[in-house]
Amino acid sequence: MRSNKFGIRIAASALALAVSYGAQAAVTDQDIMNDENTPGDVVTYGMGLKGQRYSGLEKLNTDNVKYLQPVWAFSFGNEKMRGQEAQPMVKDGVMYVSASYSRVYAIDIKTGEEIWQYDARLPDGIMPCCDVVNRGVALYDDKVIFGTLDAKLVALNKDTGKPMWIKKVADYQAGYAITAAPMIVKGKVITGVSGGEFGIVGKVIAYDANTGEKVWMRPTVEGHMGYVYKDGKAIENGISGGKAGKTWPGDMWKNGGAATWLGGTYDADTDSIFFGTGNPAPWNSHLRPGDNLFSSSRLAIDPDDGSIKWHFQTTPHDGWDYDGVNELVSFDYKENGKTIKAAATADRNGFMYVLNRENGDFIRGFPFVDKITWATGLDPKTGRPIYSDAHRPGDPANSEGNKGKKVMAQPAFLGGKNWMPVSYSKKTGLFYVPSNEWAMEIWNEPVSYKKGAAFLGAGFTIKPAHDDFIGVLRAMDPKTGKEVWRYENTAPLWGGVMTTAGNLVFTGTPEGYLKAFDAQTGKELYRFNTGSGVVGTPITWEMDGEQYVSVLSGWGGAVPLWGGEVAKVVKDFNQGGMVWTFKLPGDRVAAN
Repeated sequence: MRSNKFGIRIAASALALAVSYGAQAAVTDQDIMNDENTPGDVVTYGMGLKGQRYSGLEKLNTDNVKYLQPVWAFSFGNEKMRGQEAQPMVKDGVMYVSASYSRVYAIDIKTGEEIWQYDARLPDGIMPCCDVVNRGVALYDDKVIFGTLDAKLVALNKDTGKPMWIKKVADYQAGYAITAAPMIVKGKVITGVSGGEFGIVGKVIAYDANTGEKVWMRPTVEGHMGYVYKDGKAIENGISGGKAGKTWPGDMWKNGGAATWLGGTYDADTDSIFFGTGNPAPWNSHLRPGDNLFSSSRLAIDPDDGSIKWHFQTTPHDGWDYDGVNELVSFDYKENGKTIKAAATADRNGFMYVLNRENGDFIRGFPFVDKITWATGLDPKTGRPIYSDAHRPGDPANSEGNKGKKVMAQPAFLGGKNWMPVSYSKKTGLFYVPSNEWAMEIWNEPVSYKKGAAFLGAGFTIKPAHDDFIGVLRAMDPKTGKEVWRYENTAPLWGGVMTTAGNLVFTGTPEGYLKAFDAQTGKELYRFNTGSGVVGTPITWEMDGEQYVSVLSGWGGAVPLWGGEVAKVVKDFNQGGMVWTFKLPGDRVAAN
């Protein structure tokens, strides 16, 4: 095993393998655009830029999935475990996957042997709010590109793991970090930032994927200037929202949050990038009366210059940390003989929204959790929430002591659905939503901004909403708002979902299981215990005529850190750090 000053480790026995794979074709824009239709690889986060996480493979199906067996397992090694939330990529016989603490691995998909490993050299003082996770890499040309916990973007050579360029995206000492997988659109690598709990200013930034030069930057808080870059010079490209102070009081917009911490999706039909934004800062909403744009929103962004085409705000004047970052997934459906170009998102606030992705207009919204207390419903025309004022935490300025009135709110701030991605099945027309049933006691406190310090102005305690389950995998009909089926899980669900043309739904549980369900009925058809909680997102691909499934295993994430009474449910779960890969035995492919 060889190492060098960049933190790269290359297995000597795999050098020849790397050279062999290096002769294969690089990842092109066309590969990326067509990813959802090419079963032999996975080159986008979301198994397609739309983020549907649906595969047309059907050799693995409801009849034979019970025979699924592991073929290899790869350990990330050493003491660096914590949460493993990544989605792997597969191209030309190599798996590229990130792990906790900003590490990246290249693995031979036939044998599970390591080709190379890259460890980012993280400084002391990084401030990730919700574990040291990384959710994935981007592939482009001969590069593997990912973000780091100290808010850098790194491009590695796909064959050797050697850095080709490294760019500082933001100041980690101010609370910025990157945990999401970047995305590639039209030769640009596009990333967001984390740090909403530290009073940062959210932004979406595009770089030239080959050179690392900045192309444009769009702030997601009203009042901040956007830029395009030419010949290394910043050129003003309009203030987000037109001007400061329209929906923010005083100077609160200067540290307004709205972090873009979950990354985005892309719709070629409208040539739009869809990004969600996080909570406004601070949590104490009484310090910032107004809608606080563009926090807790979905934005449609022009990939050429970063301008905002439209926005839809799910929780105006957010007082519960409900965010709006959850992925917006494009899909089409028929209504009265007309094709509707829609997009859907399951928000942390407990409502699922279906929008017209051409203009952001509200089509319909409906609860996808059992109980919502902070709002009594949505305006049927605009989708704006109808608030229940009794469930907004009180203003500490109107209370004795340093705490405002405590309220019980549901869902808890970790959300009806948090980061873990949904899947949309083209076969069933349903969305499969990993969700959780929990409530919180929340109160507000005085707070002022200080660089690098938590900027919350709130306290909270999370509690399970039911005695016997927290997690619920739901099949939701986006045309009716009806729950078609549900699977209840004792611990919170914290991993993503994948569906296939074999009528299967795959996801993992904190108890350590990779599970498969019948997409039509919700019947559990398969389970395999990986030894640690599954909080990553599964993928599937085809090699030599056989269908494979891979998923990361390694318990962690926000739940054990922020979970209050919920954390007691998972306190005995073991950490880990592995990639598991499965396939059917050869004689079971045609099982009936």
